[in-house]
Amino acid sequence: MKIPWTKPDFWGNEIKYVTQALESSWISGGEYLNKLENDFGEILKKKHILAVSNGTTAIHLAFLGLGLKPGDEVIVPGFAFMAAANVSLLMGLKPVFAEVDPDTWCLSAKELPKYISSKTKAIIPVHTYGNVCAMDDIMEIANAFGIPVIEDCAESLFSKYRGEQCGTIGKISTFSFQATKTITTGEGGLVVTDSDDLNKKMLLYRSHGMDRGKKFYWHELPGHNFRLTNFQAAIGVAQLEKIDIILAERKRVSEEYKNILSNMEGITFQKINKDVEPVIWAIALKLDTKVFPQGRDMVIQQLKEIEIETRPGFYASSLLEIYEKHSLPGCEVISKNVISLPTFPSLKNDDIAFVCEQLLKLRKF
Repeated sequence: MKIPWTKPDFWGNEIKYVTQALESSWISGGEYLNKLENDFGEILKKKHILAVSNGTTAIHLAFLGLGLKPGDEVIVPGFAFMAAANVSLLMGLKPVFAEVDPDTWCLSAKELPKYISSKTKAIIPVHTYGNVCAMDDIMEIANAFGIPVIEDCAESLFSKYRGEQCGTIGKISTFSFQATKTITTGEGGLVVTDSDDLNKKMLLYRSHGMDRGKKFYWHELPGHNFRLTNFQAAIGVAQLEKIDIILAERKRVSEEYKNILSNMEGITFQKINKDVEPVIWAIALKLDTKVFPQGRDMVIQQLKEIEIETRPGFYASSLLEIYEKHSLPGCEVISKNVISLPTFPSLKNDDIAFVCEQLLKLRKF
């Protein structure tokens, strides 16, 4: 593609640090892994930081840490990337899909109580596209029912809610370092918590259920291998050194899109409430079918023909056959009409202008 939807950017010491990690012979663990965890501990101001192999295993580890068992229910938004829902199915849990706010496209606190039952053991707000859910309202509801909250921050690293870093509010929070994310290690992620008990349990699950402080090959529980490698962590450490530049460039990209497309007929941006300072992971727009009568999918194809890569909104859970039949009309409207435009820090303003020009040409009045 002339203009890809995204691509990873490298900012300085990635090759140097990866080479040092490989030459050190510490590939599975090592100084870069320790530094990555320590650096994020300072940023997030959380007591325990566990680096893991990816954002999905981060969610899996959080579920295991909470001791979720087959038959337990977890509430997830019906419009979002479905990592939490899929892990739920794999563990024999029941994902209960909830409506999202029609403007922010994040889990609706207003609708949340009607999805809670005596079997609800976790609520997973997903901070979609870099936006942040209405966490004060969600936490108030969750605390009233005594239900732990797991924040899925895969798309919202460095976004802030009421001045605090995203992922510092729930009982556990998970992050992703996948190749498209704000900080990348290729694959990778984090699980963070302030709970000593949860951390101790998740440490065991992360590495085969073994406590190496006691003796080798003694399994205290049936764990997994969710570890991140040292040379992957080296990439993340190098990226963090340039985080101010990365965040500034992401802000430039999102503001340039808004400067051109805001108030354009037929186009609606995801609403960002005043409590949120977003780091936009992906620019997403909802297209009005009256102005784009060919439909979102055809718009994607038309842009592809001129070598602009875009992506659709996430499929609503109610449209996916792998889940029990349910109805979420609000999620479906968003799902069918959202388009995500090219978004990455090195995207040039001229390319943004070209993408916008071509999108606007596809309107039919």
